[in-house]
Amino acid sequence: MNVLFDTNILLRMAQAGHSHHQISIDASAIIYRRGDTPCLVPQVLYEFWVVVTRPLAQNGLGWSALEAASELARLRSLFTLLPDSPSIFGEWERLVTSYQVIGKNAHDTRLVAAMLIHGISHLLTFNLSDFTRFSGITLLDPALVVSQATP
Repeated sequence: MNVLFDTNILLRMAQAGHSHHQISIDASAIIYRRGDTPCLVPQVLYEFWVVVTRPLAQNGLGWSALEAASELARLRSLFTLLPDSPSIFGEWERLVTSYQVIGKNAHDTRLVAAMLIHGISHLLTFNLSDFTRFSGITLLDPALVVSQATP
């Protein structure tokens, strides 16, 4: 099964001091071990870049472009990167219209559109509530992934 990783998972994996750091690492490892395919779409990498290179004073991580580029290369080596395609826009437009999505939630809707176009049914995210309105996808809470795998 393909599992799309949300940006917040990658960000927490990159923040050793964050309270969600270890659970992100553990959930990711479990997904790998059980034979699932961890996937990204370009939007996740764009969002990751924005946050890691944003100054600390503006709720970012304050990384240099060189540090961010190095981490992007590492992520691309670990995950299957699915391409953008023109059909994602049409699916996004259908979703924002039919679900009456407004404001910044339109960004999350684009992830759902990419999932549907690529046939991905599962999304690993800390922001479950941002995606609950959408049918056709299964949300994976990292803490639940870890607790279900623990004997």
